[in-house]
Amino acid sequence: MSTPPKSRQKQPAPTPGLFSQGGAAAEALEHIEAAVHDFEEQVRDVNARIDQKAGRPLWQAIVAGLLLGGVFLGSLLWLVELFVVFVTALVVVAVFELATALRTKGRLRSRWPLVGLSGAMVPLAFYFGPEGQLWAFLGAIALVAIIRALRPLFDQPSLESTLPDIGVAIMVLGYVPFLAGFAVAIAALPGGQLWVLAGVVIVVAVDTGAYVTGLSFGRTPMAPKISPKKTWEGFAGSLIAALIAGSLLGTLMLALPLWVSLLLGAVLVGSATLGDLVESLIKRDLEIKDISSWLPGHGGFLDRVDSMLPSMAMLYVMVQIFG
Repeated sequence: MSTPPKSRQKQPAPTPGLFSQGGAAAEALEHIEAAVHDFEEQVRDVNARIDQKAGRPLWQAIVAGLLLGGVFLGSLLWLVELFVVFVTALVVVAVFELATALRTKGRLRSRWPLVGLSGAMVPLAFYFGPEGQLWAFLGAIALVAIIRALRPLFDQPSLESTLPDIGVAIMVLGYVPFLAGFAVAIAALPGGQLWVLAGVVIVVAVDTGAYVTGLSFGRTPMAPKISPKKTWEGFAGSLIAALIAGSLLGTLMLALPLWVSLLLGAVLVGSATLGDLVESLIKRDLEIKDISSWLPGHGGFLDRVDSMLPSMAMLYVMVQIFG
């Protein structure tokens, strides 16, 4: 007799082991990595659009601005002599940037005399006040004229090239170190450090207000032939920001009446806008986007202090009247 076949026993289903669990974990990890990658791509896309609309890398500009602002604030409030050193260094670099751009475009023959003279003008404004500032400016003009007049001994330039060269040199000295000298002249006055701090914060508020509103709502160009990205909507935002900052800082920090605080904001929004347009006109004439590329996200140091320079002169006037 044949033996009956053994009945097949049903094998139990395998329980999930280490490898199957590892596969599930790997799959979950892949999903997480894909989600992170998609998020990074979205962030890059948003940043690229912001940078394209802003015209510069925004995050680099923020970091560089914070670092520069931290050095300014620390030197101003800790020891005023350090603030003089800070302003002098800033002026020397800004003059070097501007003189280099002018020299590259054939508008200026020599930049180093201007750099050296600008480094001396700022401390003189601090220690001797506006009188010393004026005499330092006139002395620098005289020295520049003498240096330019002696150049025929070396390279024999024509009179037609010497006179414009002297004019450009005087413009550089008056635009950067002379105007910057008002900042240290104010800081040397009793309570002047708070005035400088208030003035700088108001000008920063002007730039920020113009940037944010111009980036979001800018439609109507203010001066398309000088600065195509500057709009009337941005100017309206800068005016609102200046009035708010001026009213708060003027009343709370400087103990000024409200109407004087509002006037301070209005005056500085005008001077800051003028300073920005003047530098834009210089860059437009030289056919360059930024004066230099030393400051990440900002171009050059002069690109960051252009609105500050005439504002310090107007701030000095306000201090003399209401301080």
